[in-house]
Parts: sequence; structure tokens; C-alpha cells
Amino acid sequence: MQEDKAILRDNNIKKVSILGIFANIFLLLIKGTIGFISNSQAMIADSLNSAGDIFASFMSFIGAKLSSRPSDNDHPYGHGKAEYVFSFIISLSMIVASIFMLKTSIESIILEKQVKFSIVLLIICLITIITKLILFIYTKKKQKQTNSILIKASSEDHRNDMFVTIGTLIGVISSYFEIYWIDGVVGALISLWIIFVGIRLLKDSYIVLMDTSLDSSVYEKIIKFVESDERILHVDDVLSKPVGNRHIIILKVSMDGDMSLEKAHNIGGKIKEELMNKFDFICDVIIHINPHTL
Repeated sequence: MQEDKAILRDNNIKKVSILGIFANIFLLLIKGTIGFISNSQAMIADSLNSAGDIFASFMSFIGAKLSSRPSDNDHPYGHGKAEYVFSFIISLSMIVASIFMLKTSIESIILEKQVKFSIVLLIICLITIITKLILFIYTKKKQKQTNSILIKASSEDHRNDMFVTIGTLIGVISSYFEIYWIDGVVGALISLWIIFVGIRLLKDSYIVLMDTSLDSSVYEKIIKFVESDERILHVDDVLSKPVGNRHIIILKVSMDGDMSLEKAHNIGGKIKEELMNKFDFICDVIIHINPHTL
């Protein structure tokens, strides 16, 4: 059952990635062309953001391909961490591209570059906002189904792009009234926002890659569930190790010391099965049984 969920999850990531690639290629072409023609730094920054989105979607697709590979001798728990490696790369690319965009926007403000107002700019902004809204709703739904950090990155990116383009729209409208500095300011704010999102995604990926443990509240749920079995006298310790988007749980429990080894082993196996069925984030459970004299 977990294998079927993993296949469905990987297929969803690939679908989201492919959709993101084609949608952002379309937006890159129209935003980049109109941005350079009108000299709008906000629109140019927006188009560069779309270029980054294409790269991010491509990395997501590769990450999904690698993470979906079955376990082998070198990777007994599969290749799930590939997803976080690629999300780490995506976040770094977002930060680097945004620093470049920030520099360009600041230069625009200092040099007082003027934006050529065009009704086409307004139309492109509206097309982008509608497109990104549809993509955000779609990816948000898929993210809830899969709990994938790659889809989460895509979903947040689409949402941010929607608000970013609203900012671009403000810059375009202000150019009609010959208030040109707003365009550069909006471009700078866009860049800073993307840097913030990139750092947040970087942190999420880093937590898994550095084998950070589960939250204490999750441990409490596991302990409560295990100790609900009256044959378990006490949960002595619980640890976790991330493997991609799931975790290996290491349990140390106390059981009756007079119990036979076979019976204790069977109880441990049953607890492992129940934990893996109850919690989707668990890929394996290792149980160490401490004998306790009653």
C-alpha cells in the first residue's frame, strides 16, 4: 500500500513539474519581450523569475525521477533524499537570481530609467496573475495529497509570483502617471521576497539533509500509541532518522522480563506493523526490547 502511495506521489510531482515548465516558458517569453520593449525593470525581474521557475520545475522533475528509484544494496531505504538535494539546489538558484535582480532594480532607481507605459503590459500582468492563480490552486491540492517538499516549493512559488505580478502591475500603472521610481522599487521588493522564500526553502531542505529529528509532539503521539498496548510497560526512548520525506523510528521499550523471546519478538513485530499503518511518514521501525522484572 505504501508502495502504491509512493508511485502516485512521484507521478504527481512529475505532472506538477512538467506543467510548471511549459507554463513558465510561456510566461517567460511574453514577459521578457514586453519587459525589454517597455524598459520595465519590474517586468524584467518578473520574467527572470519565470526563467528561475523553469529551472526549478526541471530540477523538480529530475528530483522526482531519482527519488522514485527503488531501493538497492547501496540505498536500502530508497533514494528519497534526492528530493531534498534538488530542493536545496532550487532554493540556492532562487537566491542567486534574486540578488542579480535586486542589483538591476537598484540601478534602475539610481539612473532614473523610465518605463514606457503600454496597455499590453497591463494585459500581460493580468494573464500572469490568472495563470499563476490556477497553478497555485492545482499545486496546493497536490501538495496536500503528497506532502512533497518539491511540490511545496512549486506551490509557494506560484503564490508568490501571483503577488509579485500584482506588484509589477502597480509599477506599470504608476508609469502612466510618470512616477517611474515605483517600478524600480517594486522590482527590488520582488527580489527581496524571492530571496526570503529561497532561504525558507533552503532551511526546510537543510533540516532533512542534516538528519534533524521529528518534533517532540510527534514523539508524544508515537509513545502514547505504543504504550496503549498493555504488554508494553514503558517506552524508554524514541529516536528518528529522516529518509527522504519519511522517517525510520528507533524505539526502546520495556517488557516483562519473564516473557519468552518468541512472544516478545512477535509483539515487537505487531507494534512495528501498526505504527507503519497508522503513520504515513514512517518507513521502518527498529525496536529494542529491554527486559523488566515485575
